[in-house]
Amino acid sequence: MFAPVYFDHNATTPLDPAVRAAMLPWLGERFGNASARHEYGRDAKRALDVARAQVAAAVGAEADEVVFVSGGSEANNLFIKGLAGRMPPALLAVGATEHPSILRPAAQLARQGWQLRRITVDGDGRIDREDWRDVVSRRPALVLVMSANNETGVVQDIAALAAAAAGIPFHTDAVQALGRIALDFRSLNVAGVRAMTISAHKIGGPQGAAALIRDRRLDLEPLIAGGGQEGGLRSGTENIAAIVGFGVACELAAARRVETAAHLQALRLRLEAALGGLGATIFAAGAERLPNTCYFALPGIDGETLVARLDRAGFAVASGSACSSTEIGPSPTLLAMGIEPSLAQGALRVSLGGTNSARQIDDFVFALKTMALNLRRLGAVAYSG
Repeated sequence: MFAPVYFDHNATTPLDPAVRAAMLPWLGERFGNASARHEYGRDAKRALDVARAQVAAAVGAEADEVVFVSGGSEANNLFIKGLAGRMPPALLAVGATEHPSILRPAAQLARQGWQLRRITVDGDGRIDREDWRDVVSRRPALVLVMSANNETGVVQDIAALAAAAAGIPFHTDAVQALGRIALDFRSLNVAGVRAMTISAHKIGGPQGAAALIRDRRLDLEPLIAGGGQEGGLRSGTENIAAIVGFGVACELAAARRVETAAHLQALRLRLEAALGGLGATIFAAGAERLPNTCYFALPGIDGETLVARLDRAGFAVASGSACSSTEIGPSPTLLAMGIEPSLAQGALRVSLGGTNSARQIDDFVFALKTMALNLRRLGAVAYSG
């Protein structure tokens, strides 16, 4: 089977063998419902409790602050709609470069009478401090700023932003941050963060498991009503196999984070040094970024064209967010950063993982250089409208 070099870890990561091994019994002989009052049910409940403790420990939270859900998008929606469901329409503030699972439910609330305020970012994708002060002065009912951007990798100073928000209910989407930078919900909570979203499949865990880490005092309206699982916040029989995998993945990610981050940072710097020689523009180069993420463009060359050609050459990369890959046009994240549409149309994202190597980086740069020369000869220019 043809297996391209995988450079798209911000979209999803391969399942870690240790995670798979932990999950397998729950896809066979261990199959109980954690709500059942017999040994099969108690076995499932014990597994659920262990996983909840593992997830909590990885992010500096308490076990009863962890609400298991099906994905990061559900966790984000649970916070936004769950909190909005407990109050009358008011002002809602979100970062201009947030994930679609934040921006779209926020837009839904705007259609229901809420006022939506997008917080501007600077040219490197960081929250604009002057605009932030203006937002805070308006005292929104809730505010959402992601910890690390899925496209650019830009890391926001969440603790400082939350502290400046002075008691405004604050949520951070930390899906991309988990396992790549230090995360401590306790200290963030002290600073003013009321809830945080994390997901399993970005750290070698299974798809279909995530969590909303939330302050116990947070009063949320459930999105899914039913049997009252997850403290009444997310009814439905828990996916024990996926949650068990999530717990093990969190434990492994926490243990490996420092070593893995150093490896990824070295690879990213190697890549970016070579891209400089090709005349590439590296987006958000002046900001703190995730150690694994490089978002760039080769002026005059369309990003989607490069993605397709690189795929045929054996390299799996992305032109932006996997969750909005069906949309045509430049990245809204880059446009919010003030990047010209013609350059943004050429965006290409390389997001690295622990198994990637320096040799793979060098091979990728060679292939990219060859393709760029050929495309320029053919006149495959980027969209300029």
